[in-house]
Amino acid sequence: MGSGKLVASNKKARHEYFIEETFEAGIVLKGTEVKSIRLGKINLKEAFARIENGEVFIYGMNISPYEKGNIYNVDPMRTRKLLLNKKEITKLIGYTAQHGLTLVPLKAYITAKGLIKIEIGVAKGKKLHDKRQDIAKKDAQRRIQKELRNRQKSY
Repeated sequence: MGSGKLVASNKKARHEYFIEETFEAGIVLKGTEVKSIRLGKINLKEAFARIENGEVFIYGMNISPYEKGNIYNVDPMRTRKLLLNKKEITKLIGYTAQHGLTLVPLKAYITAKGLIKIEIGVAKGKKLHDKRQDIAKKDAQRRIQKELRNRQKSY
């Protein structure tokens, strides 16, 4: 999943949550929002998804207004509908209702056919000690890579 030109990613999501499973979803957009997204003017940092009446909606996703759009621009923070199969929505309802997990957008990208897709993850919140553990792992990995590079240079 998630192959295509990356437009935006939510790096904070992988830091704040354990991602259990990911889904690819289309998104319902209006007018000039597509042009803004193609220019990369989309922000997923504060965004989250919620299931209402058997449909999935994304909240808090900011798509900046298109400069040349004047009267055709819509509210940048409006709620947008995500397009998923009924089977996928049923699966998501199970995750969120029974397991108490959250739906978080991970990245937005443009497919080879020119469609704009959002990758959403079923996420479980991390505790503070989990975050510290992840940071320690990354630091250790960086030190190992640096040491390996230094050894290769000396040979």
